[in-house]
Amino acid sequence: MITLRYERGRVKVDGGQVYLGTVTPSDDYPAYMYPQIIRHLEASGTEFRDEAMKAPTPPPMRADIDLRDYQSEALSKWSQSGHRGIVVLPTGAGKTFIAVKAIEALKASALITVPTIVLVEQWREVLEESLGVTVGALGGGEQDIQPITVSTYDSASLRARHLGNRFQLLVFDEVHHLAAPTYRRIATRYLAPYRLGLTATLQEDEATMELYGELVGPTVYRLGVDSLAGKHLSDYTVKTVKLPLTAEERAEYDRQYEIYRGFLRRRNIRIRGAQDYLRLVRRSGRDPEARRAVQARGRAMDIALNGGNKTAYLKSLLKANPGEKTLIFTSHNKLVYRLSRELLIPAITHQTPQAEREEVLGGFRDGTYRRIVTSRVLDEGVDVPDASMAVIISGSGSNRQFIQRLGRILRKTPGKEAVLFELVSEGTAETYLSARRRRR
Repeated sequence: MITLRYERGRVKVDGGQVYLGTVTPSDDYPAYMYPQIIRHLEASGTEFRDEAMKAPTPPPMRADIDLRDYQSEALSKWSQSGHRGIVVLPTGAGKTFIAVKAIEALKASALITVPTIVLVEQWREVLEESLGVTVGALGGGEQDIQPITVSTYDSASLRARHLGNRFQLLVFDEVHHLAAPTYRRIATRYLAPYRLGLTATLQEDEATMELYGELVGPTVYRLGVDSLAGKHLSDYTVKTVKLPLTAEERAEYDRQYEIYRGFLRRRNIRIRGAQDYLRLVRRSGRDPEARRAVQARGRAMDIALNGGNKTAYLKSLLKANPGEKTLIFTSHNKLVYRLSRELLIPAITHQTPQAEREEVLGGFRDGTYRRIVTSRVLDEGVDVPDASMAVIISGSGSNRQFIQRLGRILRKTPGKEAVLFELVSEGTAETYLSARRRRR
């Protein structure tokens, strides 16, 4: 008789071998292939004993939640896909409740992986309130393992070899994080036959989609912001404001950027996208002139992203909208702290201690604070239904980042119309970043 065992992220087949389309039959497979092994053994009529999966039975749970029509449809599509797949919905569209109903329907032990400590607490609160069970937590000093547990990606990855046979369902919040090799361990080293990926945006290059398809499942449902705005999300407006550099900034920007462009002209190099630029960066490691060009471009972009007129415009914007709960996003922590000092508003960066971060977010929710300035750390993971205005001082060219930042202000409340201001330095390469991140 064949016996299946779990050992440090792999399935061991004792007493025989299993053929799963590999070149030769094997007695050792990555943990994520566990469902395929089970299906093969059952289909072939092979007698076997499963000692690999050690998932505990969760306590009785019932979620008294009425899903919206699109949420029900997404859950149904996921179920029809063998309880595997990815759901793409905007921030604020209630992806968490789809996961809650999936856990309830399967009555299975579940590990929910999230990118931030803030999200661990948000998910834990929603799950406990919705399902009426104690929910464990991993990350930020928490080491509480329960049949239903929320973990940061970091902790789930570090503990993969030891926890990989404890859960039947994996929920990947912000599933695009699985593209990182370190986090991919979660998908490969856990047995969980059921997998649900959630995200507001999804990279769709062929290699990445193939990876997601193998480790999580296909994209089973997708809706964009505009499909839900007005009914299930707030109506919104995006206003791009182009601001000139100061005379001093313009002179230095032009000087630095010409160093970069001059190098490209002399070497007959064309930069058509991110891959071309990454090749240039790699080249700068061995070519001093390329290194000077890359550094000059960095200095020019720093001027564009942090132009002084942006700060002046922000001050006037906040003065004109004193009652709006506002999130202010930048690319650099240095600017976050300068704006925090000048405007006397709280700041959150990756350097902010957890207790301080929770105090600031709590104050923002209850109205003690009406503004927060932050870098990339709140692109994912702040749930403030009545935040109505966002200001992007600077950001990357990533459409995902733009959608996430917009999503922070789209949770619907009566009478709310959200507005996102995007401040761009006119006549600089930042205008290209703005156009690129807003492509749909």
